[in-house]
Amino acid sequence: MSHPESAPTDPIDAAAALWLARRDRGLSPAEQDAYLQWLHADPRHTEAVTRHAAALERMMQLYEWQPAHDTEPNPDLFLPRPGLASKAGKPVLSRGRWIGTIGLAAAAALVVGSLVLQPGAIPPLKPAQPPKSYLHVNERLALPDGSRVELKDGTRVVVQYSETERRVKLVGGEAHFSVWKDANRPFIVDAAGVEVRAVGTAFNVRLDEGSVEVLVTEGRVNVAATPEQISGGLERLPVISQGERTVVTLDRTEGAPPAVPVPVTAAEINQTLAWQAPWLQFRETPLAEAVAEFNRLNRHQLVITDPQLAREPIGGTFRPDNVEGFVRALTVTLGLQAEPDGENRTRLRRAR
Repeated sequence: MSHPESAPTDPIDAAAALWLARRDRGLSPAEQDAYLQWLHADPRHTEAVTRHAAALERMMQLYEWQPAHDTEPNPDLFLPRPGLASKAGKPVLSRGRWIGTIGLAAAAALVVGSLVLQPGAIPPLKPAQPPKSYLHVNERLALPDGSRVELKDGTRVVVQYSETERRVKLVGGEAHFSVWKDANRPFIVDAAGVEVRAVGTAFNVRLDEGSVEVLVTEGRVNVAATPEQISGGLERLPVISQGERTVVTLDRTEGAPPAVPVPVTAAEINQTLAWQAPWLQFRETPLAEAVAEFNRLNRHQLVITDPQLAREPIGGTFRPDNVEGFVRALTVTLGLQAEPDGENRTRLRRAR
């Protein structure tokens, strides 16, 4: 019996997947040179790496959201991440990142090989409809050089890489950058004429209407005001080190407040980066669906005892790990009564 021929493999996609797998386990100096030469050889190479890296980021996020992978509760799951730790200029990968790398290697193998099925052996399946989710997670971009950027909702960036520098223009909003070390190509974030220059570090940049705030969570950065949009020409501003922040006023004319580094506490850093935490958004959502979403993401389970109560519409924004806060909001807005039922179970009923 003849078998259908497998679809031809795109050699650029195959090479991009292999390079990304090698990059995540760490490139030797010779491999790094070969990788950069491959990227510069054809614009499609960078596009392919970016596409595969974005898929890897989504895999990492999905992995982190599966409670079954931990036998103990993880209270830090939703805490802001100040940035990737690094050692000798190479990213230190978390467990989720190693799993993502393994998955990527498997994907690369599938690109090279093929699976042959006998015609008619398995009946065709209808396309599965993805389950509805109320969970919102910030967009994370994996850049071609291995650097990463997390974007606050509504933020836009423009990536402009060249042979001499890695430049990212922050058009508006707020973003956190984790930069892969490359002494030959500095990493520059341009926010309305304020340049934040780094080699290998992690920092947060927020662009407001009249100012730019820079918070460094790892390493240090150089900040300068460029002449394009700020009067007075190029102005060198203080170096900002780990655990410091500064605010640069966009109008750098005489009388503008000085941009000086100010130490910040760990609590202040967490507050500034609180936007990184995922959130649940409900709008006229039946209570049963909202409860099901919380139950999917937490070990503590909620049980609705009244079928009519399950159809009550609710709205609001909630942290996915804050089951207690969600229940407290229900007791106030819907007049519900919450009754503990064991260590990880709460029953919801109408107040008597």
